[in-house]
Amino acid sequence: MKINIRKATKEDMPQVLELIVELAVFEKEPDAVEVTVEELQREGFGASPMFTCFIAEVDNEIVGMSLLYFRFSTWKGRTVHLEDLIVKEHMRGKGVGEALYTEVMRYAKSQGVKRVQWVVLDWNKGAVKFYERSGAKVLKDWQLVEMDEQGIKNYIENL
Repeated sequence: MKINIRKATKEDMPQVLELIVELAVFEKEPDAVEVTVEELQREGFGASPMFTCFIAEVDNEIVGMSLLYFRFSTWKGRTVHLEDLIVKEHMRGKGVGEALYTEVMRYAKSQGVKRVQWVVLDWNKGAVKFYERSGAKVLKDWQLVEMDEQGIKNYIENL
């Protein structure tokens, strides 16, 4: 099986959104996806793209993707955040995820960043083991914190 990894195009975004929805179902959040194809196209391919997306293809079928963007660390400087790495369920365990992961690391190296960072669900043991085998450190003493849209609104309105 030949896996082709390439940069996504604007025309790939409908399939990318399908993968995002599949990931949401896998992560037990089937109704959480709010992003649209139009938003992905606008934000990823305009004058100042907010993200880079790589596509994995097998026999001309998009079977996976990774989406990443630059961040700035006050300690390290320029870094990359890997937002998501998704492989279609029927293609998992066949090297597609590893090929995408490798492309992300190659890209990060080519961009001269000091770190690639991402989050992984603690119950996704296969992914955790893969990342650890690759040399990544799973930071157990940090907790993810986020404020959703309603929380932002509530906070600001209650100042």
